[in-house]
Amino acid sequence: MTDAPAPKKGWFARLTEGLSRSSKTMTEQVVGAFTGKPIDQAMLDELEEMLIEADLGTKSAAKIAEDFGKSRFGRQVSGEEIKEALAEAVAAELNPRQATFDPLSGPRPYVVLFVGVNGSGKTTTLGKIAADLTSRGAKVMVVAGDTFRAAAVEQLKVWADRAGAAFMGRPINSDAAGLAYDAFEKAQKDGVDVVLIDTAGRLQNKQGLMDELLKIVRVLKKLDPDAPHETLLVLDATVGRNALAQENIFGNTAGVTGIVMTKLDGTARGGVLVPVAQASDAPIKLIGVGEGIDDLQPFDARAFARSLVGLGQ
Repeated sequence: MTDAPAPKKGWFARLTEGLSRSSKTMTEQVVGAFTGKPIDQAMLDELEEMLIEADLGTKSAAKIAEDFGKSRFGRQVSGEEIKEALAEAVAAELNPRQATFDPLSGPRPYVVLFVGVNGSGKTTTLGKIAADLTSRGAKVMVVAGDTFRAAAVEQLKVWADRAGAAFMGRPINSDAAGLAYDAFEKAQKDGVDVVLIDTAGRLQNKQGLMDELLKIVRVLKKLDPDAPHETLLVLDATVGRNALAQENIFGNTAGVTGIVMTKLDGTARGGVLVPVAQASDAPIKLIGVGEGIDDLQPFDARAFARSLVGLGQ
């Protein structure tokens, strides 16, 4: 008789496990340096430096250190209290930056544009969203708008087939804006619920890339002045502070309405989500901590903050 498969871990457990490298980086030094000692200004300055090293950014680090010291100055604290205080301070920073991604609550077809650099997890994120939507009974069209990379088109076709979604692509080096227009027009005729459009991410030709994105947006608006209804910027947590530069490039040009942070399980730099959230005009909507479809989930500021410092639910 074979053993039954182990039950799949819940999302919070997977999030905590995925962020374990980040939580170790962020809290191990802090707990070791602060436990059992009266909190003074030198320690708060040291805490601020540690948080900056954990990629939380200077603004976030200063605010969190300040909040941490307010009610604890001059007294000793335990390791657990340190973690609780850090989680509370991080959550307070992120709560205003949390929002929902719900493409089934808007107009039909609901057009979602995915932007971000190559390698950020953009195509995989789109595929996971397609699979989730079709599993809920939605009629979905996947559009391979990164017409410069054959691999991206092939990968997206696999995801569309797996999800049971309609797929539309063109030969390599075709006009991405023309493809987006034709796909949206067909989706309107076919009664599609959600259109998911991938785009190129070639930052070595930044101006050309941005011109192309703006052209895609312009042609979509010819069919619906409100389209695209959502523009998701996909960022890779493993690049650390470079994610801030990417947010600046795309956020200022592409009309980003929400951020997806991927690969949080593959880095000790998960804290970078905090300064990215602060710097962006767009909220955090989804985060990813693994390869599975279920490993892309709505962003929850409190759950993220507690996992980031290694605390339970």
